[in-house]
Amino acid sequence: MTATSLPFGSWPSPISAADLSASGHPVEGGRFVGDEIRWAEMRPTEGGRTTVCRHRDGHVETVIPEPYNARTRVHEYGGGAWTTVSDGRIVFSEFSDQRVYVTRPGDTPVPLTPEPETPSSVRFGELTVVGDEVVAVREVHDGTAVARDICAIRLDGTGVRSLVSGSHFLAFPRLSPDRSKLAWIAWDHPRMPWDGTELRVADLSTGEITVVLGGDEESVLQPEWIDEDTLYVISDRTGWWNIYRTDLSGNVTALHEAEADFGAPLWQLGARWYSVLDDGKLLTVRTFGTDTLAVLDPETGTLQDIDLPGLTSVTLGARNGTSVLLKAGGAQSPSGLRLLDLESGDTTLVRSGLETVPDADYLPHGEPVTFQGPEREVHAIAYAPRNPEYTGLDGELPPYVAFVHGGPTAHVAPALNPVFAYFTSRGIGVVDVNYGGSSGYGRAYRNRLRGQWGIVDVEDTVAAVRGLADAGLADPARLAIEGGSAGGWTVLAALTSSDVFACGASYYGVAELEMFVAETHDFESRYIDGLIGPLPEALDLYRTRAPVNNVDGLSCPVLLLQGLADPIVPPSQAERFRDALVKKGIPHAYLAYEGESHGFRKLETQVNARESELSFYGQVLGFTPPGIPELELWRP
Repeated sequence: MTATSLPFGSWPSPISAADLSASGHPVEGGRFVGDEIRWAEMRPTEGGRTTVCRHRDGHVETVIPEPYNARTRVHEYGGGAWTTVSDGRIVFSEFSDQRVYVTRPGDTPVPLTPEPETPSSVRFGELTVVGDEVVAVREVHDGTAVARDICAIRLDGTGVRSLVSGSHFLAFPRLSPDRSKLAWIAWDHPRMPWDGTELRVADLSTGEITVVLGGDEESVLQPEWIDEDTLYVISDRTGWWNIYRTDLSGNVTALHEAEADFGAPLWQLGARWYSVLDDGKLLTVRTFGTDTLAVLDPETGTLQDIDLPGLTSVTLGARNGTSVLLKAGGAQSPSGLRLLDLESGDTTLVRSGLETVPDADYLPHGEPVTFQGPEREVHAIAYAPRNPEYTGLDGELPPYVAFVHGGPTAHVAPALNPVFAYFTSRGIGVVDVNYGGSSGYGRAYRNRLRGQWGIVDVEDTVAAVRGLADAGLADPARLAIEGGSAGGWTVLAALTSSDVFACGASYYGVAELEMFVAETHDFESRYIDGLIGPLPEALDLYRTRAPVNNVDGLSCPVLLLQGLADPIVPPSQAERFRDALVKKGIPHAYLAYEGESHGFRKLETQVNARESELSFYGQVLGFTPPGIPELELWRP
């Protein structure tokens, strides 16, 4: 079939914004109850709630009924919101009131924790059943004050007791085999958990607490007991998150030193990067650009890779003997829950994160690329336009959108991302950038952003799109930039400090810093200390770096998208930038969504946001996307 020539961006596509959301149900977790597998999935078609599911009689069955929502607000990013009991019960943190509930499939959930005086003021995350209790990280809000501890919740609903506290943040509670000691990870402001944490161990009979290892410049993660006196733990003391054995005096031995990360930034509680197998070996995930699953022998230090063809992102779930649950995906395989047989190496898809997958002919090929910027190399993944029915006009180069991830310590790998296909199938290229500050390339790469937020991230994103244009792959006059949260900051910073981009879309992005640090949530309230500098010493930098103060350097249209219930980047951030755009007379649109938080979860919001973004690009970059409602831009 001969492809029809049409302008890039105007190609008809079978992938609609409604398809992206209606068929998508991101899958998380993965646990065994006997031989039964359960998992969590977010349902945009059910108001964005998270439920727990299982297979029953050949169908997917939800075991937490509507309107219950298994989602915790600890750190606002949550994590570890549900777990299972060996008898089949499910324990979960309910989003609406943040109490912990227990239920059996088909039953009405029953609360285990008391109702707080102020709704949602007491929150629980990283739930783990130990005997007849649920061990959890507890977060208590009292006005503007926030305190955390590790607690134990009785499964019969008769009470909650505190186990340990002593730091502002706590994670990874692990009871020793005889339950006489508790290990956990602790840190305090202004550090973030990828900057510096401590491994602490408490003797529960005496209350004595020992700091085993860690500190201001060492990020320690995921302790697991070997016996009563030794643990495995992840540390980045060499500049890479590697796995160590340690005794309670802090004498550490590396199991396998590698220039790769066997860990990642702790944005959500309950993360894990290795699992101790029945034979004493460790099942591990290590990252350098992409993820590799391997078995590590702690006695010999040998690492044996497990071939997972086409899977570039891997997260460990639960294990039952030699059966392991993985959340995994790749450039041609949608992210989903997979069952791995360690003996045969076979994987079986348990539940895809997509109900329907676009035809392979319309999926772009994610190509890892490295660009040379003025100061350093920049890693990215490029997705060229791809549609079997259409090609661009002779002599025309495609527009490209640079996607800037959040965090800013997040990380991207080649992925089957329907959002990318939504654009590439219409003739719009995408480049997904791991700018300096991203994880997955060691501590030095993460630390490139220390004190340099708004500079290095912008320079690296600009280097990526210029690299595409210099290679003759992208139209240098039709480059756009898109990002959310910290990525939204980079969008606004790039638009106000360079003339490379023709337009940009900021999803709940940070626009200024003085009010942001006062208004944002506790977990990130001192994050800017490392990214820019501490107050009051860095006040001048806060003002000069803030995009809202640099709108005089802006000359292109901007799209702002914001959830009105966002506690992380409040609506005031987008509204201040909108007001600055009005004052200068810059064409723009501000889309504010009721009931949406940090990351849009409702079907109608996701559809409206994505179609609005496409219409916005069409109006600015000079193409008409067929069948897309036109977004009205404010113009002076």
